Amino acid sequence: MEKLKQFNYTPMLGWSVSRYDLFQKCKHQYYFNYYGKYDQEYDYSHINRLKDMTSIPLEIGNIVHDVIKSLLERLLKNEGKIDRGRFLDFTQRKTESYCQAKTFSEVYYNEIKDIDINSIFDSVSKCLVNFIDSDRFIWLTEKAVNNKKEWLIEPPGYGETIIEGRKAYCKVDFLFPLDDKIFIIDWKTGKPQEEKHNFQLLGYSTWASYHYGMDPTNIIPIIAYLKPEYYEKECKINEYDIQKFSSCVRAQTEEMYEYCLNIEENIPKDRESFYKTNNQAICNYCNFRELCK
Repeated sequence: MEKLKQFNYTPMLGWSVSRYDLFQKCKHQYYFNYYGKYDQEYDYSHINRLKDMTSIPLEIGNIVHDVIKSLLERLLKNEGKIDRGRFLDFTQRKTESYCQAKTFSEVYYNEIKDIDINSIFDSVSKCLVNFIDSDRFIWLTEKAVNNKKEWLIEPPGYGETIIEGRKAYCKVDFLFPLDDKIFIIDWKTGKPQEEKHNFQLLGYSTWASYHYGMDPTNIIPIIAYLKPEYYEKECKINEYDIQKFSSCVRAQTEEMYEYCLNIEENIPKDRESFYKTNNQAICNYCNFRELCK
């Protein structure tokens, strides 16, 4: 396949599913997450510490993604059968290392006293066992592996692309060509969110179409849900879908631009312009909740 296109740095904000999702949920949280360095009241290092906190569900996803990345990279070097015991030992060490190195919001905000690493490992291992026992994993090791030199496993950077002349980010978990198709697989450890996840798949397809000049009908984006059991959701893409997605990204980007004092330099308006949500359920899980008191 062709090499990924490279871009010169610009400070302008770039659209992503996660960025706009946060923008919609709470403008205040969005401000602290993306523009904390401009705040006049709170120390930026403290804002960053809050931003960098993890949560139990988030860390389960992080560990699962990183172990699958290691597993796929191992297949690049060695196609031999996976030793399940050694694989789970590796996963447990990875889980312990990650949990010990992170600050969890549940502990920071006194919701629980300590993290139960064994419970996190149980959830992580369930996801991973579901994956290695799946038909998809068998298919990867028996068929897709024949073209493993073309595998793209969590590519470096943030997945930058250009959509209707605007910067956007759509970073894939795993992409590989097979026959005349490009397959994209995105791993999920949480509950299905059909509308949001289908939109993500459109983003991945747009990214791949832009970088590789591929007809979108030949791109097969797949969401792989890893628990409670393994199952997949495939999205059929056509040129109309890409056009509709691109128009939506343009509109969402324009919405976020409205909160910039200087769009070109991505300098925000004052924090007071970023209003708080009225949804207490969102507040209850926000890393920055102490800054809103």
